[in-house]
Parts: sequence; C-alpha cells; structure tokens
Amino acid sequence: MVSGWFARDGNDFRLLGTRCSACASVFFPREDAHCRNPGCPGGELVEVALSRRGRVWSYTDSRYRPPSPYVTDPELSWEPRALIAVELAAERIVVLGQSVPGVTVADLTVGMEMEVVPGVLHEDAETTWTTWHWRPTGVTA
Repeated sequence: MVSGWFARDGNDFRLLGTRCSACASVFFPREDAHCRNPGCPGGELVEVALSRRGRVWSYTDSRYRPPSPYVTDPELSWEPRALIAVELAAERIVVLGQSVPGVTVADLTVGMEMEVVPGVLHEDAETTWTTWHWRPTGVTA
C-alpha cells in the first residue's frame, strides 16, 4: 500500500512508525520531516516497529463503496467491512484499519484484544497490494 508503513520478516508483521528522540512521541502514519507534537522543540525521528497487539478503542462498519482512488470493480457486489480503531498502549496511539475478512461489528467489543496481520487491499494478474488488517487474538483464519 504505502512503502515504509509496515515490514514483514517471516511471520513477524509489524506496522512501522517513527518516534521523536526529544519528546518520545510516536507517530503512525510515520513522520519523516518534523515532530508533530506542538510542545516539542523537535528531535531526530527514528523508525520504530509498533506493538503487534492492542485493544479495540472504537469500531464501525463501511456501508458504502469507497470513492476513487480505491480500486474496486463496480460490477462486483460490495461487502461492508468493519473499521477498527485499535489503541496501542505502549505507544499511546490509536491506529485505524480494516478487520480481517469475516469479522463484523457483531464480533467486536470495545476493549477486546486485537493483533495486526497482513492483508490484501487489491490484487490483479500482476500485482498484489498489501495492507494491514486487525484480527481478534486467538483467531487464526
């Protein structure tokens, strides 16, 4: 999806953010120009692998086909996806993402533990665009 937003080393899939060396604020999506903390004088921004697990902070579902530039075939039926905001306690940030296929808002509760896993945003005959999805811990499908 976006280069530098995640990394995969075998089974270890991680979102990548940046941490300010001056104030320790963590940013995702990553920030490479300057610290976004308005109270910080600024420091070096260092890439960090974010926690793989967090807790549901909020969630909703998408009941409409997203607009361009999202790639979608208007001839195919649209299936809503759960959108989940997951709080990463160690980093003190909330990261938004889609659920894994098959997980709906009926399966979610605020506070339940989630883990980040690789997902497919879109694929065609030549390319698969990878993204991240949130999956309840203990679910392997």
